[in-house]
Amino acid sequence: MERRKVRIIGVPIDLGADRRGVDMGPSAIRYAGLHERLKKLGWEVEDVGNIDVPIAETREIKDPLLKYLPEISEVNQKLYPLVAQAIKEEVIPLIIGGDHSLGIGSLAGCAASGKQFGVIWFDTHGDYNSMETTSSGNIHGMPLAVANGIGVKELTSIGGAARKIKEENTVIIGARDFDDEERAMIRQSGITVFTMSDIDRLGMEAVVRQGLEIANRGTHGVHISFDLDVLDPSEAPGVGTPVQGGMTYREAHLAMEMVADCRCLLSMDVVEVNPILDAQNKTAELAVGLISSAFGQKIYP
Repeated sequence: MERRKVRIIGVPIDLGADRRGVDMGPSAIRYAGLHERLKKLGWEVEDVGNIDVPIAETREIKDPLLKYLPEISEVNQKLYPLVAQAIKEEVIPLIIGGDHSLGIGSLAGCAASGKQFGVIWFDTHGDYNSMETTSSGNIHGMPLAVANGIGVKELTSIGGAARKIKEENTVIIGARDFDDEERAMIRQSGITVFTMSDIDRLGMEAVVRQGLEIANRGTHGVHISFDLDVLDPSEAPGVGTPVQGGMTYREAHLAMEMVADCRCLLSMDVVEVNPILDAQNKTAELAVGLISSAFGQKIYP
């Protein structure tokens, strides 16, 4: 799939997480040179700015098991048609966040485009919780479950049919922190999971190669969702939910280089960059580097 236009969509949402600051992620990523890097790679770059997102302090939490549900639903209702329209125009939507609750709109947009797509979810966490299993009530821990039709109607109905993904084309890579009930739900699904232990044993190249084969099987392309907390905190300090033992800098770049090589990128979101917790914008700069690798940057052409 050879397309040379990318449309940047900022989603400065922090309503899905407990820690403030991730709403500044889109600004930090832009400041780190996103436009310039993509243009240097030959991409035509269009930035449509940020979606309007309510400020947490101006709203009340009505349900502690689904914090800021109406607001998060509202934001994703705005996001999904932008993603769908870009894909229909043969443009790659690049959604920059913001917390991972925006993944609800990203995946709903892919589904609404009419394309058959696979998903690779690079994340420490499974993001497969629901109101019944969550211990925090934070919706950034639910987007993959929502995309599979699990959850409340206010979220699963966004963009149309409840189930947006196909389990047999969905892969989680880099997992190392699942809740107990969440782990059981994923095991009961047809989703493929590669943990950090799998990466240690098999190597990143083998894991991503298998992941791309699964996600591409019978599809028009792949949606990549990249949560910066999949990296080790020593590499990406500016994230809200750091967990020791994550990917190295080179492992993450190799994964994104393989995404570029497959020429299958349908859409991408990059989430959970939190400048308040960062050191000299290191995590945002890393995010821009990884995006660049996914869009074709190589060490040696």
